[in-house]
Amino acid sequence: MSRLNSLSNRFVQPLQLRENWTATISDHVIDLAWSPDGRYIAAASVLGPVTIFEGRRRAVIHAFKGHEFGAMSIAWRPDSKVLASAGQDGKIRWWEITTGKATHSLDGGAAWVEHLAWSGGKKPMLASAAGRNLKLWNAAGDLVREYRGGQSTISGLQWKPHVNQLASIAYGGVMLWDPQHSEAVRRLEWIGSSLVIAWSPDGKYIATGDQDSTVHFWIVSTGDDLQMSGYPTKVRELSWDATSRYLATGGSQEVTVWDCSGRGPAGSRPITLSGHQDFLSVVRFQHHGKLLASGGADGRVFVWQLRGRLRSRPVHEAALTAGITSLVWSPNDQFIAVGDETGQVSVFSIS
Repeated sequence: MSRLNSLSNRFVQPLQLRENWTATISDHVIDLAWSPDGRYIAAASVLGPVTIFEGRRRAVIHAFKGHEFGAMSIAWRPDSKVLASAGQDGKIRWWEITTGKATHSLDGGAAWVEHLAWSGGKKPMLASAAGRNLKLWNAAGDLVREYRGGQSTISGLQWKPHVNQLASIAYGGVMLWDPQHSEAVRRLEWIGSSLVIAWSPDGKYIATGDQDSTVHFWIVSTGDDLQMSGYPTKVRELSWDATSRYLATGGSQEVTVWDCSGRGPAGSRPITLSGHQDFLSVVRFQHHGKLLASGGADGRVFVWQLRGRLRSRPVHEAALTAGITSLVWSPNDQFIAVGDETGQVSVFSIS
């Protein structure tokens, strides 16, 4: 088990992020998703509506009614032609971007559908989680698999990069699923409650942020695991960099970055990035680049450049008027979309 060791960096005044546009939706932004082709940004309001914006300018393409009682999650199909949304009405809806119409209303299997995730590849599949029920749908909206009656509520989903294998988390650890099988193909056990999952881009590692203020870390090939502790609060924020070397975590006012190269993070001192005045709500590495963005309950956004424990620093910043709830990089890593507690959606340029 590794213990957090605070090693803060000297804070250098960063440059202001350039705001491209700002808009407002009906309430708290519960989820943001940039379409894979970079043309659109989808924003889901906690009240239920889902709004599609043009990515480069403040133009509303579609304003969907969304979900009665509230929206929970949104996810783009890899071809960017369909947005899936899930909500507290027990439904998964597919919105066709060209026509602006709802083409499917699927039964999630419980009162709340909390999680959605599309796989990649030529034949993408949508995974949905509602309570203890996990369902897999093909690109036409047909139900392929249904796994019911899990031991506890599913708290997160992620597909293995470039492979049709799905990981789900719940109390007790990680379950791995293959659409060709009617049962889980593997279980990575841990007695505890996981809140968020992050599969490394190279597929070698799975990390979870946990209810007991820890980060759990598995080497997938061997099943060996370790735990990083010492966080002041539960960890809901995780992100891997594109090389699978660095794992950024929240659970604090500081961004904690673990170096997972060589023998891994066991016994090592992490990089800690200081600047936020309140707890973090999101950390996110670029898809392909080396920059790391963070947002917090203080309404501030920082973009960090990692150069080792003593030289890492923020290179850009922005201040919003309310706490940050969502943050996503554009597919080309040149823009950041940010949502906050009041329903404000802002797009910033880093160039």
